Formats: sequence, structure tokens, C-alpha cells
Amino acid sequence: MRAHEAGALHGDIGSRGPAWLRTPEDVNALTPALWPRSVTRGADGALAVAGLSVRDIAAEFGTPVYVLDEADLRSRCRDFRAAFPTEDVYYAGKAFLCRAVVRMIAEEGLFLDVCTGGELATALSAGMPPEKIGFHGNNKSTAELSRALDAGVGRIIVDSVTEIDRLTALARERGVRPRVLVRVTVGVEAHTHEFIATAHEDQKFGFSLAGGAAAAAAFKILDEGVLELRGLHSHIGSQIFDASGFEVSARRVLALQAQIRDARGVELPELDLGGGFGIAYTTQDTPATPQELAKRLRRIVDAECAAENLSVPRLSIEPGRAIVGPAVFTLYEVGTVKDLDGIRTYVSVDGGMSDNIRTALYDASYSATLASRASGAQPLLARVVGKHCESGDIVVKDEFLPADVQPGDLVAVPGTGAYCRSMASNYNHVPRPPVIAVRDGLARLIVRRETEEDLLALDVG
Repeated sequence: MRAHEAGALHGDIGSRGPAWLRTPEDVNALTPALWPRSVTRGADGALAVAGLSVRDIAAEFGTPVYVLDEADLRSRCRDFRAAFPTEDVYYAGKAFLCRAVVRMIAEEGLFLDVCTGGELATALSAGMPPEKIGFHGNNKSTAELSRALDAGVGRIIVDSVTEIDRLTALARERGVRPRVLVRVTVGVEAHTHEFIATAHEDQKFGFSLAGGAAAAAAFKILDEGVLELRGLHSHIGSQIFDASGFEVSARRVLALQAQIRDARGVELPELDLGGGFGIAYTTQDTPATPQELAKRLRRIVDAECAAENLSVPRLSIEPGRAIVGPAVFTLYEVGTVKDLDGIRTYVSVDGGMSDNIRTALYDASYSATLASRASGAQPLLARVVGKHCESGDIVVKDEFLPADVQPGDLVAVPGTGAYCRSMASNYNHVPRPPVIAVRDGLARLIVRRETEEDLLALDVG
């Protein structure tokens, strides 16, 4: 690969794709690990989700459209609930949140983690019991904290001395004693993209463990006695496959628990190890199952507590991507196909970086398949790109599609449930796509498509 001043996405002219990407024997075959569990290719060659053809979805709802397999999402909630029966499982709402999803995860017995006032408002409007809500965020406003206290959220993860002071003053005014956890920056850099590795020291989240700020925060809360300190919180990153980072994080956080016990005579009853569990976006990804995660995390926590002579605290985790990510795919329509004289074939679809910014932002990899029909053509290494006025508007960097892919075809991209709709934008004034939930062959709209009228309604000039 040669360097390019516009970035890595432009430097691989003439590339034949990454080493892990193999030419498929059957370009129509699906890799089950990448798709919602009910997705199949029907006798007519078109994909179907829960028995509903993508052709029918496109005809009724248009494209682009995010397609959520409701039974798949619910089953993943149940998988985590079954794997962690004595622990608290918080769905990380930042991955994707709407009222329908709030109701689904609540019905399946999960708690909910929010990190802004808007997410909190969505949770409350959907009927999520406030005691089952945790409130994150590195810069919670006075208004947000006030709303959380007035609603009675179950816990607040404090992130700065300013926030502790702010929350303490609000609690005194109301005569309440909110439960809090201290977010600890443990100095572990997860094996992930640098922009989403959140536990190393040089970043905005939490209190530094190495510098003593985390201990000072805990002592401050205990000494003032207004807030109820329940435990410590650590989150080491996102799209993580290696449990070694959690082992180091747990060791360091539990050492702080022991320090607090020794200094103040208090054993904190809770420990949150965060989320960030990876999913399969391509065939190179091998995520752990919830059962495997539970076994590893319990073994780590039990061993570290024994080493520190601590009682084992109640553990909580925060899967978001691991629940909603694989349960959704995005359906697009092909607009143009451009062959650059053997250099590369560009397949342009009717969405792009406004509905999936992750490829441009994180250099993320995705897969894709021809969805509206089967093909007998040979595999063609293609790049799926969007309609936006950016050369970096790439949805799928490298994928084998049939050589006869053409305008009007439908292309589906799996693994788009997390951080696609939630990070979507109106770049180039493109309205954001809808989200539909499919179950038992029936589709229902859960987030409607934006319209040009929606865009203009905000333009008061």
C-alpha cells in the first residue's frame, strides 16, 4: 500500500483486497455469523428476514432502510440474561436507542444505560422503570442530573470532581441520596481502534487510577456522606475480543476497592466492568459467546477478590453492540456500477456515510451481499460506496459481489445495528433512513424515515 495525503482509504489503488478476504466458491452463500438469525436466501434468490422478502420490504418502506430482526435481538438479550443470571446486564443505549428497543430490552429483563438527557428522555417515555436505568456521561449538565434525580434513576456513574459537587448540591436540595459509581480510568488500552479505546490515561473519561484521582473521588464521596457510593466502574474500549484487557482492568479496580476498604473500612458492594464486547462484521472476526464471556469475567473477578481478601461484589456489564449490532442489516438499492479499467469496480448505493459513518470514521470493515436475487456470475471484487460528495464515502471497502451486479439491484450490509442509525447525520441534506422491525413475517415501522419537510422545518432563516 502506498501513502496518500488524503488518508489510508485513498492509498490502496489497485489493491486486491485484504489478505483475509477469500474469493467465495458461491457468491450467493451467506455466512451465518454475520447475519440476523432468521435471514435466509429464498428459492427465488432474494434474502428474507423472518420469512419476509427484502423485495417486499423495499417496496413498502423504500431504501435505504435499517431492518431489525426482532426475534434475533430478543434472543441475544436472553442469551446475556441466561449467561449472567446473578449479575446486572445493562443494555448500552448509545449503540441504538428508540422506544421500541427500550420496550424490547425491558421485556427481556435487561437494565438500560444512557449517557445523555435525550437518551434518558427516550427511556422514560418508553416506560423503562427508572430504577433500572444507569446514567453515564463525562459532562452531565445540571438539568440532566436534576432530571435523573427527579425521575429516580437507579445509579449515576460520576466522571469528574465538578460532577460530584454538582450532584451533591442537587441531592442536598432534594433531600435524596442517589446511588453512584466512580468511573475509573485504569490505564488499559484495549486492542481496538485508538479512537474507541477509552481506558488509557490520555482521554476524557473517568478518574485516573495511576494519578490517585480515582481514590480521591471515592474518599470525597464517602467523607461527605451525601451520595451513596455503591462501587467502581471501568470501561476499556469497544469491539474487544481479547479478555486479557478485562483481567488487567479488574485487577487494578479491585486493588482500589481494597485500598478504599483499608482507608475507610468500607467494602463497596458493586463492580461494573463495562462493555465493548466485539461482534462479527466480517469473516475475520471471532467474537466470544455470552456464556464464554461470563465464565471468563467471573473467573477473573473471583481470583482478584481472593487475592485482595475482598468479598465478591455484584457484577454488572454493559453490552450494546453485542445485542443490537448483529440483529440489524441495512438494505440499499444500487444506482450505478463503475468499472475503472481493472483498477476497481465501484458499486454506488442510495445511502452512504450519512447512514453508516463507521467506515469513514473508524476505518471499519463490513460485508455485503446481493440481496434481491441470486446470480450465476463470477465473483467480482467491488467497493460499495455512497451517494455523498466525499471520496471517503465508503460503506464496504472490499467485498465480492456477482460480476453482473447492476442498477436496481438490492444490496444488504449486515452488522449495522450498532452506531449506524445512532450516529447517522443529514450530511448533504440527506434524510435519515427508517428503522423497521420484522417478526413472524410482518414488518412494523419503529423509526420513520426523515423527509425533506423535516429538514426544512428546522431551517427558520
